Parts: sequence; structure tokens; C-alpha cells
Amino acid sequence: MISFSIKPGNELEKEGRDNIPAPLDEIVCPNCHRTLKLSQIQPFRTCSCGYHFRIKARERAMLFFDDFQELFKDEKTEDVLSFPGYDEKLEKARKASGEDESVITGKAVIDGMTVAVFFMESLFMMGSMGRVTGEKITKLFEYATTERLPVIGFTASGGARMQEGLISLMQMAKVSGAVKKHSNAGLLYIAVLTDPTTGGVTASFAMEGDIILSEPGAMIGFAGKRVIEQTTKKELPKGFQRAEFLLKCGFVDKIVHRKDLKYTLTQILALHGEKDR
Repeated sequence: MISFSIKPGNELEKEGRDNIPAPLDEIVCPNCHRTLKLSQIQPFRTCSCGYHFRIKARERAMLFFDDFQELFKDEKTEDVLSFPGYDEKLEKARKASGEDESVITGKAVIDGMTVAVFFMESLFMMGSMGRVTGEKITKLFEYATTERLPVIGFTASGGARMQEGLISLMQMAKVSGAVKKHSNAGLLYIAVLTDPTTGGVTASFAMEGDIILSEPGAMIGFAGKRVIEQTTKKELPKGFQRAEFLLKCGFVDKIVHRKDLKYTLTQILALHGEKDR
């Protein structure tokens, strides 16, 4: 998803008046701070400096796959704990994202190879993991195991969904169990980490891929920097929760620019024999 920024007018700032927004066909890159026309970041939603803007789940499906058929769409979230204001937040999230939950699941074709895929949607309550999120991803891995398909998962999450309490946390174990059965069947799972991938998603299925890829600059971690520093009483290295730091530490196998991702995925699938099926 592209986030529109405010482009200040120097004269207005001098006068102490409110800044004015940039035209709707322009955005400001948070990395290089250049003002860009929307046409300049098409089709991959990236700046020439390398910054990757966040994009919606269905945009990823269109960018990287030749065909996508959605599965398990009928799963619906309910306020099982009667958490105050949860129904309102869900409705707001549905309107903001155009989705019924923080993940879409299905099967797709990439360069003639059929795969099972899931895409997490950051516009739906910051891609938080609730019961239905876990249920859909679990069902996808079970489906992939039965059909003997590789799984490609695009993660983007703020972690477990507090409005569902322990039910949300249980999804970590449930999905991980399905990932393990898929692995035991000798099948491939490629995780693609996008900005941000944090909390319980990082602590479970995001880091359980046979091959773990990441977009450049993606924030990847469990707890926030401030919480870790307060707990350990130590200052953390600069950029320690960014993809580049995790690559150096061996937690990520490769950082892939969005324009190269489809080719990279097809090469990995081909190397694992999917082209010959």
C-alpha cells in the first residue's frame, strides 16, 4: 500500500501556517525524500533509491503470479471473547483493506508451475494474526500436503491479535504443526518476508521456510527495539531488525528486489523439480 506524505511549502512554513499536502499523483519517498510521480514507482511500487513501498496482498498476487484462485474465502472472524470495540475495528479493517481477514490464501501458477500461496494484508489490522488467519494458513498447508504442492508465503504482520487473546497465540503452534507435516511429506516452503514481519508471525511460520527470502529494508523481528533494550539493558546495533542485518546473521537466505522476485521464485521452484512435474 502506498502511503501519501505531506510535502511542505517553504513559504508557508516561514509564515507558521499549516503545510499543504502534495498533489494526489505524487508521493514522497521516506528513504531519499524525493517527490515522485506515481508513474515513477510503477509497476513494482519501488523508488529508484531501492525503497520498497508497502503494497496490498492482491497486488502481490497480480505482480508475481500468472493466475490466482482464492481458497478458504468463507472463513469469517467472530468476536468470540466479546472484546470491547472489536466488531467496530473489524468493520473498519474490512473497509480499509477490502478484505475479510488479514490473509488471502489460494493456489496460483507461476511460469507454468502450480503452487499454494498466501499473502498477508497489512491494511487489515496491521496484518495481525487471529483465529481465522491461522485457520486459513493451516488449511492451505494441509491442502498443499494433500495435493503435493509447494507453498509460497508472503508475510506482513504486527504479530498476534490482542482482541483474541490466547486464541490468537495458539495459531502459532497450529500453523507450525501444519508446516511440519508439509515438510515431512518432502515438500517445499518458501517464505517471503515483507515490511513489517514481527511478533508471533516471526516467531512461527515466517521463519520456518525451507528458503527464506526478504524484500530490501523490511523490518523483521519479534519484540520492538525499545522493549529489548529495556530488558537487556544494552544498546542494540543500528538496523538490527532490518533484512540486511538478518542476512548477515544467517536468518535470511537472500534479499530480493521486487522486480527480480518472480524470476527468483521460478528458479528456486525449478531447482527443486517443480518444472518437471
